[in-house]
Amino acid sequence: MRKFISLLLVGIIASGITLSLFKIPFGTSKTKVGNYYLNKGIEQTGAVNIVTSVVLNYRGFDTLGEVTVLFIAALGLGMVTLTFKREKREKREKREKREIQPPSFILSVGSRFLFPFILLFGAYIFLHGHLSPGGGFQGGAIIASGFLLIYLSGERRINKKRFKLTESLAGLVFLIIGLIGLYFSGYFLFNFLPKGIANTLFSAGIIPLIYIAIGFKVGAELAGIIDGLMEEIQKEFKAQN
Repeated sequence: MRKFISLLLVGIIASGITLSLFKIPFGTSKTKVGNYYLNKGIEQTGAVNIVTSVVLNYRGFDTLGEVTVLFIAALGLGMVTLTFKREKREKREKREKREIQPPSFILSVGSRFLFPFILLFGAYIFLHGHLSPGGGFQGGAIIASGFLLIYLSGERRINKKRFKLTESLAGLVFLIIGLIGLYFSGYFLFNFLPKGIANTLFSAGIIPLIYIAIGFKVGAELAGIIDGLMEEIQKEFKAQN
């Protein structure tokens, strides 16, 4: 009976996927929405990266929701960490003792050498998001990976208060830019700044500013998540020894 139900569900899913594929306009035909973005995107937003113009201009309010989801995920992780602290304390005595192995010389020196270059590359990604593939989310993730590398090398360089302040200010900048657009035009996140010349760094109006804010916010949030997890791991090892 279970096999029959499984096969039936697989058949339904496969038929749905097949019907969906047949409805996709392959070849030279494009949807009206896609044509509009491709033909009007650079003129209306100033961003040569059409994906960026869609993410931060045509559906900028959705992007604000995505940033909020990331904030809620970071907050939820913190709550989960606090919840499991009690259970960890009860099980510490039963676990085997472990020792924290010091990082190798290559990892310690290499991470300090690569860290500033990782930060520079992350900043480059979100500063040029309106010109090339990338943006605030990608740049922020790259910056957070630099802090992860520092943690793996056995060093701690994060100031929680400063990172929380950075995260809050970045989110506030995003909202203020959106509210300024609402004030001047009646639309939230309206691109009220000059579009500039396409394919240049100072172009696309508010889009680079939003990507800078998102880059700092995502980088600070992910670095904070990494810091919280590493701190719990270190506390666990110290309690066992």
